Amino acid sequence: MRRALLTAVILCAAAATLAAQQKLTPLDEVVYKRVIASHKGKVLLVDFWATWCSPCLEELPLLVKLEAKYRGKGLSVVTVSCDEPEETNKALEVLKQHKAPAGYLKRVDDDEKFINSVDPKWSGALPGLFLYDRNGRLVKSFVGETDMAALEKAIRKLLAG
Repeated sequence: MRRALLTAVILCAAAATLAAQQKLTPLDEVVYKRVIASHKGKVLLVDFWATWCSPCLEELPLLVKLEAKYRGKGLSVVTVSCDEPEETNKALEVLKQHKAPAGYLKRVDDDEKFINSVDPKWSGALPGLFLYDRNGRLVKSFVGETDMAALEKAIRKLLAG
């Protein structure tokens, strides 16, 4: 009994340490290209969001469910917080609350250059969802409040192809 209690305490402490160490990796144009390349062979959905963006916060749990539903078929979801550095802990808390994977924190010198590198048609508005095929090619962009049925249909089409 005592050994089980000690094991439970150690496991809880380890989990708390891991949660405390969770962080958002800074992301710029170079890192973004690496992220896309590292997911080749999978369908990738990149979610640009922020804690101050109500539609972003509404979509996040839906995206987590989509990833869980299609992960086994080859879908990956990557989150990119567009919050300011002082809001990093708040962003991590939102991700933790929705059981979303910690992802990236957008850190760029030239916002317009970065936005154009993601999608020249994108204004930078949030939420911004970018869907890539298994070859790392941008197939579809969803900007603003997204129709989840349309997003899921686009994902299913890529997973089937």
